[in-house]
Amino acid sequence: MTLFMYILLFLSVIISGTSVLLINVSSKNLKLILSFSGAYLFAISVLHLIPEIYLSNTPNVGIYILIGFFAQLLLEFFSEGIEHGHIHIHSHGHAHTAFPFAMMTGLSIHSFLEGMPLANINTNSHSFLLTGIVMHNIPIAIALMTMLIQSHISKTKALLLLIVFASITPLGTITSYAIGQNIIFNFSVYFDRIMAVVVGIFLHISTTILFESSENHRFNFIKFLVILLGAGFALLSL
Repeated sequence: MTLFMYILLFLSVIISGTSVLLINVSSKNLKLILSFSGAYLFAISVLHLIPEIYLSNTPNVGIYILIGFFAQLLLEFFSEGIEHGHIHIHSHGHAHTAFPFAMMTGLSIHSFLEGMPLANINTNSHSFLLTGIVMHNIPIAIALMTMLIQSHISKTKALLLLIVFASITPLGTITSYAIGQNIIFNFSVYFDRIMAVVVGIFLHISTTILFESSENHRFNFIKFLVILLGAGFALLSL
């Protein structure tokens, strides 16, 4: 993985998160961004990531996809669904708002796992995975920074926490690369399994976003168009 890719992962979170300090990102606009990223994640999973891992020699690779899917379900008990735009403010008393450390921990584990397969630069789907993670982290950063500001903590502390979050995915990649250099079993099998887990995470997040894009089961033309644009963007890679 090149230095440019580490910088891209880091800055995409910093720029999108700090944009909340400069412009008002409404709940409606955040949902549109989420719909686009969710459709893109789902499309690249179906078009590129799933076919590639099934072409590997890893036995029972579908089990690892299921592990990723249900692991994300478990993580959301801690992250409270901020991965797909849910913002919850925890109040202690009438005057103070508590920062939910469990949410930050769950979100960090999620981002760390996403970064791990990026260490394998030999996979054909590497660029699609990178693009998917970047697009996925943009609305997360916006939602996280919005929640931090609404938690009434200082802007300095909010920016520091944003920097920590921006570092997690690259840290997952670096850790995975370091492990891979000294691994005692087949290098490719290790990444195929991690990739399958990440695909399961992507499937859970993307389908949740798409299911939630239709509020009260009412058809929303704008969101539908944004979803088509997200899937269409992924189709351009064929």
